[in-house]
Parts: sequence; C-alpha cells; structure tokens
Amino acid sequence: TLYVFRQDANGNWIESQRLQASYTDGTDDRFGRALTVKGNRMLVGATTHENNRGGAFLFERNADGAWIEVEHFMASDGVEEDYLGRAVGLAGDYAFVTAAGKNEDAGAAYVFHRGADGTWAEHGMLTASDATPETFYGLALAADGDYVFVGTPNADSTNGVVYVYQRQGDQWNEIQRLSGPAGSRFGSALAVEGTRALIGAPTHEGNLGAAFVYQLDGGTWAEAATLLPFDGEQGRLGTSVALHGDEAWAGSPGAMQFQGAVYRFVRGDDGAWTHADKITADATGPGDFAAGALAVGETLAVVGASGADYGEGVAVVFERTAGGWAERAEVFDTKEDAFASITGDRVPCADGEAGTFACEQVDLLSFLSLDDLGAGRGVRTNDVWGWTDPETGIEYALVGRVDGTSFVSLADPENPVVVGELPMTEGARGNSWRDIKVYQNHAYIVADGAGQHGMQVFDLTRLRGVENPPERFDADVIYDQIASAHNIVINEETGFAYTVGNGMGGETCGGGSHMIDIRDPKNPTFAGCFAHTGTGNAGTGYTHDAQCVTYRGPDAAHQGKEICFGANETALSIADVTDKENPVPLAQAAYPNVAYSHQGWLSEDHAYFYLDDEGDEIQGLVEGTRTLIWDVSDLDDPVLVTEFVTDNKASDHNLYIKGNLMYQSNYVSGLRIFDISDPANPQLVGYFDTVPYGDDTPGFNGSWSNYPYFESGVIAVTSMREGVFFVKKKDVGL
Repeated sequence: TLYVFRQDANGNWIESQRLQASYTDGTDDRFGRALTVKGNRMLVGATTHENNRGGAFLFERNADGAWIEVEHFMASDGVEEDYLGRAVGLAGDYAFVTAAGKNEDAGAAYVFHRGADGTWAEHGMLTASDATPETFYGLALAADGDYVFVGTPNADSTNGVVYVYQRQGDQWNEIQRLSGPAGSRFGSALAVEGTRALIGAPTHEGNLGAAFVYQLDGGTWAEAATLLPFDGEQGRLGTSVALHGDEAWAGSPGAMQFQGAVYRFVRGDDGAWTHADKITADATGPGDFAAGALAVGETLAVVGASGADYGEGVAVVFERTAGGWAERAEVFDTKEDAFASITGDRVPCADGEAGTFACEQVDLLSFLSLDDLGAGRGVRTNDVWGWTDPETGIEYALVGRVDGTSFVSLADPENPVVVGELPMTEGARGNSWRDIKVYQNHAYIVADGAGQHGMQVFDLTRLRGVENPPERFDADVIYDQIASAHNIVINEETGFAYTVGNGMGGETCGGGSHMIDIRDPKNPTFAGCFAHTGTGNAGTGYTHDAQCVTYRGPDAAHQGKEICFGANETALSIADVTDKENPVPLAQAAYPNVAYSHQGWLSEDHAYFYLDDEGDEIQGLVEGTRTLIWDVSDLDDPVLVTEFVTDNKASDHNLYIKGNLMYQSNYVSGLRIFDISDPANPQLVGYFDTVPYGDDTPGFNGSWSNYPYFESGVIAVTSMREGVFFVKKKDVGL
C-alpha cells in the first residue's frame, strides 16, 4: 500500500489517499518498493508482482489532486525472479523500470514510451555493456531530461559501477561507465538534476560512506566533488541521496547508534561545496535508521526512518525556514486493519471455524487486541506464561510484548481484563524477544537484544485489588548481573533460575546458562555458569532455550538430580547442574538436517524429549513442520526415535506438554494440539489458527507461544501481530 499525505488548512499532515495496484494476484506484490514523482506523474515498482516477475504502475494526478492509476507496465519477456520494479525513473514521456534479477541476476532496465496518441508501450531495454551474472544491474536508477543513470553497486567486486545513458533521437545509448573506489558500493543511490548528478557510495572507507558529485561538462560527466561526513562518523553516508539546486543531501542511516542523520551540503558561488550541516529528527532514536530514504523539494524535505516504531517505519517532514530546516511532522500508516478484541461470549468451533478463525475441537473464549493490551504502534506480542493467585484462585496471563509485559485477569475468561503492565527496564530498548517464568508468586522477566535490561522481578500479588486498571507498575527488583538474555528457565522445585542466550554485557556465561538462586524471590543471587562446549553455532555452548527439572525418569543413575535439557542451536544438550559450581555435561545429540535447535519439552514421565527446529522448514530441509522425538531414558545416550513431520508447512516455535497432550505454537498455523499417548506417533486432536489469512507456509509471523497449564483448561496463546487468544479444547470443562 502507498500512503499519500497532504497538509490541511491548519497545516496538519493528514492521510488523503491509499493506493494499491489494480492488477494483483492476491499476494504481497511489494507495491511501493520503489517510486518516483515528476510533476503530475508517479511511477511505482512492485517487485514480487506475478510470482516475482515484477511490474510497475503509473499514476497521474487529476484536477482534484487525487492520484489515478493509468498504466500497468510488465516486461514482454519477463520471467519469474526478474523482480521488475526494483528501481524506477521518469524523464519526459519515458518511464524506466529495472529488473535486477534478469538474466541470472545480471539485470536490465526496460524503457517505456508514451506516444503521440497518449498510449504507453515498451520501447526497449538497457543493459550494461559488460554485464555479468549476479551483479544486479539496476539496484538504483535516476533519470532527468536526456540522461539516465543506472547503479550496479555489486559490480567490480563491490567497488560499484554507474552506467550513464543519453537519449539520442528516440534511442537511449550508453555513453559512460563510471567506476567507484574500492569496496565503496558506488551507485547504491542516485540522483540527477539537470547537469548535475549525485552518486552514493555507503561503504566508502569502511562504513564512513561518501557521495560523489558529477557535473556535465562538454558532453561528458566528470567528478566534481567528494562529499564526506564532516564529523567523521561511520554511518554509511550515501545510502540515500537527493539534489535540489545547489544543495546535495546524503543520508547516513547508521549514524548516532543507527538513529540516522542527513548531511546537507551547499555549493557556494565559487563552485566549492563548502557549507555542510547535519540534520536529525527528534521523532527518531537509536535503531530507527533514519535517512535510509529521502526526498527534497524547494520548501519540504521528507526523511524515511524504516526502523521506527519497531520496524513499522515513519516519515519525518522538514520545512525550510529562514533559519534552516525545521522538523514539522511525523507521518505513518494507521492500524485500521488490526483485529478488534472479541469478548463477551464464547465462539464455538463449528464446521471448522470459530468466527473467522480456522479450528478443530478448540473453542475461542476471547481475544484481546494489541491495542487493548496497551501496545503502541509497531509493538507485537511474544512470550506468554501464567500465574494462579493461591488466595483468590484467579488465573492471570502474563503476556510479553516488545516493550514490556501485560497482566491479564482471567477471572472471567470470556471477559478478560488487562489489570496492569510492567514496562521494560528504564534505559533498555524494545526488541522482539521477551521471556517470562514464575516462582513463588513472582514473575521473572528477561529480554534479548535490549541492552541493559537485566532480569525484572515482579511480585504478582500486587495484581490483587487493582482499582483502576490498567495500572502501570515498576519492577520490585532488577537483577543486573546480566544485561540481555534470550530466555529464562526456572526449576520451581529447587528455586533456581537459568537465563540463557545472554549477551550485551554482564556475566554472559558464554551464552550458556547463567544460574541464579531465587529461593529468596526478591533477593536473586548468582550461583554459577554452564556452557556446553562444542554446541551452538560458535561452539561455545550457546543455549537458545532449555528446560531444567528434578529428574524422575527411567535413568536410575540420575534420578533426583537437577538436569537441564538445552536447545543449543546445533544440538540437544543434556547436563547435570545439581552442583552449580561444578555442572557436568552428560550428552550432546545432533540430528539430520539441523538448521536451528530452538526449544523443547519433556514428557511428564521424563522418558521422552520433544524438540523443535525453528529453521528447517524455512530452509527447505524438510517437507512439513518437523518435531524431533528423543528417547532420553539413558541421559548419557539420547536416541532420536523419529522425526515427526506433519502435512502442515508452518515453522514451529514453542511447544509444551501437559499430560498426554503436546501444545505447539507453530507461527502462522497457530496452536496445534497433539495426543502423545503413543510417544513416537503424535496424533493431531485439535488446532486453532490465530492467523486467518494467507497460507500456512514457513516464516516468522503468527503464534509465538502458549500456556496450557491453567487448571481451568484455558489456554493462553500469543500471536505476534494479532494479540492474545484465550481458547479451550472442547473436551475440557470449565
């Protein structure tokens, strides 16, 4: 979707139009991957249109100011994986559309022309005179007047090349080949205006970046200046570029801890580019990647920040004033297509549906949207855990978000209430991963990629009697001997917690288990480290997730010991952590077609371990969703009993076992419930699809996790871009 904004009478920027391609096959066409505007014409690329053949759409502005689609451009010889529409340009009655994937990724640019009768037709094709496969000619393009510049930043071993074409009669002929400095990716971004061109080279001198000014002189384009960040910041200057008169703008999205900035250079009367300033947006912060795209006019400039609002992106509008450029507005799309909460009455699963959601033997009790969970724009859900108040018997869902945790009362599961929220630790940053476990009426919460987040400790009894929900809470304790952690594991019998996948500071324990004594819940203390050397992608023992138990399985030699089962990226790890100062690795078990050992859970008799591999489906290593079933009756020698593969093709994520049922959150296929009474032959006995659109294909959207341990039988299921669902298997009574 392409969003059009205009200023109203009060100077406010409001959405005036949403544009979509009229020719669509119902899939994600990447409409808007590239666009350019010249006067009353706008050309928009759609690279994955028609099975990645790609296409472009021409719009014209009518007398009322509305944009109307007038042409649909496709290549006459287009094939899948051409990706037509990667870059676009307009010059008079000519339109240019690149297909960077054409001819084994050598690339090409198609020329379309508007004839005297007003009809557009394919006019020809531009290619590099020295085209070679996998150089992706056409990743950038700029056109003006009689000249077209086409960027090929991968050419010449990423030095980069820009090809210049001139219109001669009704033909466009290559007249120059401009080469960039070593490793600079010269030609990553292009702008041309009249007799001046600006060429971005974002990896010039490492990640310093540069923008090169070229001037037309006697029919030849010659380098006139090299523009560098005057403060020497390594931010990939030249990722985006724009020209307006005697001003050259170059985006540096890596500047200021990836907040991003624009460097504006001004050409003096003597022809030298002597004046420069650095423009930043107050609306952006670290990780927002501002200036990855930009556009400049006489009085307005727009800077794109693709990382803002947790990847949703914003555009920041600047206005020229007597004193310089002033930030005026932040514009973005709204969430009108988000699901509304569903409360008040159970929605039975009947004839394969519960409302709009596909299901089998699983009823929908209620659903809370992201908005009602207190999530701001771009915030998604992730982990979920549960707590039952021992005094009142009320069950609570602890719902992880990118930026904190929401506490949901299930006193009436058909009318859930968000009673409060615990924001992320002050000074940390939001990120995709948050994990929550409970011990002795306290929640222990970690976040990955969040900087100095630590482990939050929250007394859940504070949820009793909240008078004005939702209440905003502070953590009772912040355990600061870790910074970020991917997951937290708790053995409630022993009172020890294990943070795993630690990073970004503190005692990381090599990415393995950072062991914490939480027997005094508000006084967590460091107990030791364990990393199973030889596992993990780096061989350091990185643990992605784990389950730690007091072992009661069939292996008599280890009964009563505290055993951790780790999903360690490359293998299953089994270790005895009874003695925190001297943990003992017992076994590491690899398996066929390993992509990413992600998470798993023991059967209740501790005889089998069910492991999911998050990456095997998306890498095409398996035909369907795969669960690896291990016989762990001998902890020193685990045996892979079978690879259980379903007809569904969604990626698997988190799974848990209660009794003889396995509850899997499998991303876009939602919650899947299997009977494992026969441990090696799971049988599907119910499901609830939390994503009621698209196909169940590999990927990382949809259901992140579930919590099936409430005595009531209510199952809490998070779905990242939707919210949290509360469901129940039909044969479980209230």
